[in-house]
Amino acid sequence: MRLPPLALAALVVAAPLGPVAAQAPAPAPQAAPAAPPAHGTSPAPQAVPMRNAPSSFAPLARQLLPAVVNISTSQNLQARNRPDAPDLPQAPPGSPFEEFFRDFFNRNRPGGNGERPELPQRPRRTQSLGSGFIVDPSGIVVTNNHVIDGADEINVILHDNTSIRAELLGTDPRTDIAVLRIKTDKPLHAVQFGDSDSIEVGDWVLAIGNPFGLGGTVTAGIVSARGRDIRQGLYDDFIQTDAAINRGNSGGPLFNMDGQVVGINTAIYSPSGGSIGIGFSIPANLAKNIVAQLQESGRVRRGWLGVNIQQVTDDIAEGLGLQGGGRGALVARAQEDGPAAKAGIRTGDVILRFNGQEVKEMRHLPRIVAETPVGRQVPVVVWRDGKEQTVNVTVGELPSEQQQAAATPGPQQRPAELAGLGLRVTGITPEVRERFGLKPEQRGVVIIEVAPGSAAAERELRPGDVITEVQQERVDTPQELQARIEQLRKQNRPTALLLIESQNGQRFVPLRLRGSEGGKRG
Repeated sequence: MRLPPLALAALVVAAPLGPVAAQAPAPAPQAAPAAPPAHGTSPAPQAVPMRNAPSSFAPLARQLLPAVVNISTSQNLQARNRPDAPDLPQAPPGSPFEEFFRDFFNRNRPGGNGERPELPQRPRRTQSLGSGFIVDPSGIVVTNNHVIDGADEINVILHDNTSIRAELLGTDPRTDIAVLRIKTDKPLHAVQFGDSDSIEVGDWVLAIGNPFGLGGTVTAGIVSARGRDIRQGLYDDFIQTDAAINRGNSGGPLFNMDGQVVGINTAIYSPSGGSIGIGFSIPANLAKNIVAQLQESGRVRRGWLGVNIQQVTDDIAEGLGLQGGGRGALVARAQEDGPAAKAGIRTGDVILRFNGQEVKEMRHLPRIVAETPVGRQVPVVVWRDGKEQTVNVTVGELPSEQQQAAATPGPQQRPAELAGLGLRVTGITPEVRERFGLKPEQRGVVIIEVAPGSAAAERELRPGDVITEVQQERVDTPQELQARIEQLRKQNRPTALLLIESQNGQRFVPLRLRGSEGGKRG
């Protein structure tokens, strides 16, 4: 399920400070030597000493609070064409007044429990609150894109309640990061980004923000998990924390015990809207490069490889002879004239390493490529024809819109049945093209029937899907497809890897081969 973003709130960022020293407890009296373990028993496990656990967070919070700011935005909303809806006073999101005004006006509007004369609804100005933090004493402020998105006016409220009109330098909706600039004669405290890759699950962290309009709120917790994918975008790599994060904390910093920003608080998972101890932060190592580019040019340039990819399952790995199970990213399409296609990367290749970094899962590749400088030539290790091969690719710049590569027309053939797979297929004829709405340039073998309970049905293949490749070899006729399947059976291959094109795009589908006998059609 899609996780809701944090409500807008103000965050205060503090100047970078050294680690807070933990007060060591008084030494315990020395215990007598332990008796040797009895024969046949294992020694008791030794306790792991705690580290970086301060006796109080007060010194760290006191140093960091001046750098965290509140973000206040306002926006003009067009009036609805409804004379029965009076203006609703605006209150900070999540505050008690918000619910009070909503309930009051619902009861007293026309058609509610009370009588109220009809009032024309006028254009109204809404106000929202969020959090942010200062990363440069010159006035550079970082927050979430969704905090300021659509705002007509942005104001930054400092720790001493000074409100300053902010200039928007740039936004990056893909990572939900925005950079602002404020100008003031007052000295500004700033914090620094830390190394988010160095934090471990179980490390202490501190969150500061403006939940429910309550500015300067400090909460503490630990890193609950790393590398979380919450389906917010291609570059999901969130830090999960149990430090209390609520509506209004969006854009605020997550600090380590050295007073460095290791994350930007962005989202929570909550059925109720309040904190249940599951919050998510953008890692600092992802944010640093984005912030620097937005500050310098107001836009983000990302590396681009020009491939459509999918996850390598264990079945697909087995079909490709890839040892070690599902890993890497399977190229479902190398886009025409893209950097990958120009370098010789093909459909069916499995990308195992990119520029020296291992691609453990498919979702890791987009982030690795995006962080690679545009124009740099990098080695890409792919699995092809049962062995590793290295291809040198010059990284391109991610375009705003990616064009899909076109296929060439295929021949027309009569229907045929694939024994044991539960599939009936045919070549592309004008009638088949019209029946399934295929594009003029489409080629391959069209599925016209899928037997219930068959291997194809289990893989959710449907009539109208087009088989374009078997085991990374193109097929254009039902006869070529049949011959390739029989060849795999003679080689005792357990699966056949099909490249399927459908209305939802391309994907590889491994089909378990079930002997040479034909399956029943339903």
